[in-house]
Amino acid sequence: MSKIIAPQITDLSKETTFRVGCIVDAYVPSAIEEFVEILAAHPVAEVLGAGSNVIVSSESVGVPVILTRNLNSFEIDGDFVTAQCGVKTALLAQKVCEAELSGFEFLTCIPASIGGVVYMNASAHKQSVADVIVSAKVFDSKTQSVLELSKEQLELEYRTSVLQKKSYVLLEAKFKLSKLDKSLIQERMAANKSYRSQNHPSMKTPNAGSTFRNPEGAVSGRLIDECGLKDTSVGGAKVSEIHANFLVNFDNATSWDVLSLMSLVQDEVQKKHGYKLKPEVKYIGNSEKEERIWQKLNS
Repeated sequence: MSKIIAPQITDLSKETTFRVGCIVDAYVPSAIEEFVEILAAHPVAEVLGAGSNVIVSSESVGVPVILTRNLNSFEIDGDFVTAQCGVKTALLAQKVCEAELSGFEFLTCIPASIGGVVYMNASAHKQSVADVIVSAKVFDSKTQSVLELSKEQLELEYRTSVLQKKSYVLLEAKFKLSKLDKSLIQERMAANKSYRSQNHPSMKTPNAGSTFRNPEGAVSGRLIDECGLKDTSVGGAKVSEIHANFLVNFDNATSWDVLSLMSLVQDEVQKKHGYKLKPEVKYIGNSEKEERIWQKLNS
């Protein structure tokens, strides 16, 4: 085993789309082999890709952090695409479009990495990761081994995968796309961008995407809106006036602001509609008071 690279002092608020976080020592591997070595040495490390679906504590994280931004290689071979975990999804969507491959149009407006969208089985505009993924290479922190998982073994369901249930970290994923005329792919991408620009808050106002999962038979954004919670704020965080299932950082919000607002929203929706909304975002931190709110949100 080669010597593990040294961590770098990093402001995690600059590594997340919510622009909330703390200062940590972060590892930034430049090769999958380095990534595996760091994971083996730090099996409880937190891994961050594009940081688009997370709330990072403003106080402390408490475990090593690994940033995958340099693990950004991908290969297009006929209808197949193999991409490392740190590849930005919007860039990959554009590249496969140029190769006249369809299946990634929904990723064009998701500010995420391949690791994140597989972890969440991301979906939008009637397309999903589950529709196109073939297999994935993961590191199992429990057995300290690299595994090749089939699509079935990934257990992809609504906003979840086996990566959330076991000690697996995605290294790379393989997808099978479909040939389609480039102009048709571009039309779909343009339509997706237009829809999101009209119905979701701009990333110019920091946010973490959808905050809560949709409960069975209902839509979280609609439930929150019907409670009259749009524009409700706690500290520097507020419910977006554009889409109620988006919380935005409008004034230097802290993680405590965000979690407190999530708790308020959850309580109001349960009181009015009877649904207890569950977070779609992930919390990373070891603040005792924040952990109490997080446990309540997920109970």
